[in-house]
Amino acid sequence: MRVAVTGANGLLGGDAVARLAGRHEVLAVGRGPSRLPPGPYAWADADLGDGGSVEAALRAFRAEAVLHAGALTDVDACERDPALAWRVNVGGTEQVARGCAALGARLVAVSTDYVFDGEAGPYRETDLPNPRGAYARTKRCGEEAALLLAPDAAVARVAVVYSGRPGAKPTFATQIVEKLSRGEPVRAFSDQLVSPTLAANAAAMCLELLLETRYRGVLHASGATVLDRVDFARRLARRFGLEGEIVPVRTADAKLAAPRPLRGGLVVERAAALLREQPLAIDAALDRFHAEWSRRAG
Repeated sequence: MRVAVTGANGLLGGDAVARLAGRHEVLAVGRGPSRLPPGPYAWADADLGDGGSVEAALRAFRAEAVLHAGALTDVDACERDPALAWRVNVGGTEQVARGCAALGARLVAVSTDYVFDGEAGPYRETDLPNPRGAYARTKRCGEEAALLLAPDAAVARVAVVYSGRPGAKPTFATQIVEKLSRGEPVRAFSDQLVSPTLAANAAAMCLELLLETRYRGVLHASGATVLDRVDFARRLARRFGLEGEIVPVRTADAKLAAPRPLRGGLVVERAAALLREQPLAIDAALDRFHAEWSRRAG
C-alpha cells in the first residue's frame, strides 16, 4: 500500500515512518531536509503552511492512506503568531484532507488533548471540546477540517508526546533525564494533569487505526495513565535510577504566553477496546522509553 506520513521529522511521524518502511511504499513528508535515518522511503520537502505543496506531494505519490502527524506544536509560538498557527494547523490539515478526498485515501489526523479546557478532565471522546489559546483552537479547527473534507477520516488525540528514539527532538521527558544526569534540578508543574504518550506506542496505534480499521470520528490514543507532571518526573527518575531535585511549580507562576489545560488527560477505553496495540500504562511506557534511550546512548 502507498502510505504517506506528514510531520515525518517529528516524534510520532518519525516513529510511524520507521514502522512502515520496508512493509509499505512510504512517502515521508516534512519541511526541509529529512532528519530521519536512511531507509526504504521517499522524502518530500513540503510546507503545511504554504497552501499547496503537501497536497501536491500526496497527489503525485498517489497516496492510498495518510497519517497526518504534522503540525505547529510550539504552544507559545502559536500564541505569538496565530496567523501562522492557522496556516499550518488548519490550512495544512485542509491540504491533506483535500488530497485524501481527491485520491479516495484513508486519513488519520493526529490531534491533542489541548482541545479541552482542562476544567473537568480526564476527557472521553464524547466530551465537548472547549479550546483555549491559538494552538488549541487551531488544532480543534484542524480536527473539523479532516472530518468534514475527507470522507474516510479519523482523528487520533494524543498528549505530552515523548520519545527516546535516536535523533528525536527534545521533550519534557528527555530534559528530565538530561538535567538530572547533570545534577541539575528539574522544575515540573504540579497542577497539570496529563496523559504522557510514548511516541512509538501512539504511532503504532495510529497506524493500526489507519490501515486496519474503518473507524471514523475521534479516538483518544494517548498513554493510559493520567498523572501530574511532578509524578511523571519522579517516576521517570526512578526508572532511570537518577537522583536529584524535582521542584514542583504552579503553571500560573511560569507566566507562559499560552494557556495550558490543568485538569486534563484523556480516557483511552475506546482505543483499548478497538485496537490490538494497547495504550500503555506509565510504567510500561517508561520501560520502553528507557530501552530507547539506552540504544541512543549506546
